[in-house]
Amino acid sequence: MKDKAILCVDDEKVVLDSLRDQLRAHFKDTVILEFAESSDEALEIIEELNEDEIKILLIISDWLMPGMKGDEFLSRIHKRFPKITKVLLTGQADPAAIEKAKSSEYLDHLLQKPWDSAEIIKIVKDTVSAV
Repeated sequence: MKDKAILCVDDEKVVLDSLRDQLRAHFKDTVILEFAESSDEALEIIEELNEDEIKILLIISDWLMPGMKGDEFLSRIHKRFPKITKVLLTGQADPAAIEKAKSSEYLDHLLQKPWDSAEIIKIVKDTVSAV
């Protein structure tokens, strides 16, 4: 049984579908892939994985979502799980928000939408192989 997971969070189904396709093509046999359409749904998934003793290696989150924005979500996750690699995706963040995210302690990578598939796969490969 797989005991490691990657979680993707975005309120746009087309973005989640794209991430799902790219990640499944490269990692389906090595990690559990989870997908959430909101920060609240992602928090529930994180609790379930934690209860099942499944280690979350990486979270990829959109920045602009209803309710809790991605930077706030990843900051909350960092406080509880500082070793999880955190990637923020943004297509609409203003320059001040981008600079704030880049300088934060909780963020490992910041990618602009549309992202470069090779870059996101490399980040995931590096994260998975480091464990």
